[in-house]
Amino acid sequence: MQHSVSIRDLSLNFGNVKVLEHLNLDIAQGEFIVLLGPSGCGKSTLLNCIAGLLDVSGGQIFISGKNVTWEEPKDRGIGMVFQSYALYPQMTVERNLSFGLRVAGMPKAEIEQRVKRAAEILQIEPLLQRKPANLSGGQRQRVAIGRALVRDVDVFLFDEPLSNLDAKLRSDLRVEIKRLHQRLKNTMIYVTHDQIEALTLADRIAIMKNGVIQQLADPHTIYNKPVNLYVAGFIGSPSMNFIEGTLDGANFTANDGTVIPVGSYEYVAGAPAGAAKAVLGVRPEHIFLGAEAEAMPYKAQAEIEIVEPMGSETLAWTKVAGIPVTFRCSSDIVINAGDKVTVGFDIARGSMFDATTEERL
Repeated sequence: MQHSVSIRDLSLNFGNVKVLEHLNLDIAQGEFIVLLGPSGCGKSTLLNCIAGLLDVSGGQIFISGKNVTWEEPKDRGIGMVFQSYALYPQMTVERNLSFGLRVAGMPKAEIEQRVKRAAEILQIEPLLQRKPANLSGGQRQRVAIGRALVRDVDVFLFDEPLSNLDAKLRSDLRVEIKRLHQRLKNTMIYVTHDQIEALTLADRIAIMKNGVIQQLADPHTIYNKPVNLYVAGFIGSPSMNFIEGTLDGANFTANDGTVIPVGSYEYVAGAPAGAAKAVLGVRPEHIFLGAEAEAMPYKAQAEIEIVEPMGSETLAWTKVAGIPVTFRCSSDIVINAGDKVTVGFDIARGSMFDATTEERL
């Protein structure tokens, strides 16, 4: 397989602080990779190393088979879109789009053609004669994307491009970026701390913590089979429910003594021998009510504490095995605080983690 971007044994230190350590990552031609994690996890740092904005302490970076570790950003064949739009306020949209090409001495006809194509793809043709001050946030971000687009590069780098926009615009532009990727089929590397952006946009997600990639997989795998407790807790809103206890054969005993049969759970490499401290994780949508709960391997009586209607669905909080638990149900089901209900866990779709290593069992 042709790799568009290859990162080999990459390390970056700021003085004595190790930000990235021996990091490896291969990105296929035309792939959309999202680097996801909380602030300070190293995702923007990694992007800036790929872009050439930071000098690496060790390792190598290849783009389209060429070693670019010490190349200038302009010679790496990349286009970059930042969180801040960084447009020239005194120039029209058209001049902003063409500025880099004019500086590079590209023929006028070629510049016009590229600007026209970018404006068409991003639907900003009516804005070409306006200045940035007369544009909305979403329009400015489109122009910033357009400026990367006119360069006609193999790899696009996005550094939290939507985080300055309001929720509605964010979701609209997310669709635009996905459409852009499907149309251009370029390699895109996208940094965000927003898991919805990651799950909706990515072919694969790299979840980062302390400069280390915890899991690199497609969104479905990341969501349903998180590799450790950190990934399980980071992905999903509301977060996965965790119950601590002891795993022994086909039974999991919570710390308060509640026994939960887990015979339907599929282990990564077989069930551990003997009793082991473990954490059982169940997503809110894998907890069922009423008749559906009766069919589950584990069910319990619970009292609803808080109800949060969300429109198409309802979130509710209760206690199971002495632990606060969130579940999600259809908004057609009418529940109120104080109601006594039967809740059932779909253990087959749950996650089990070793309490010591925090790795998936």
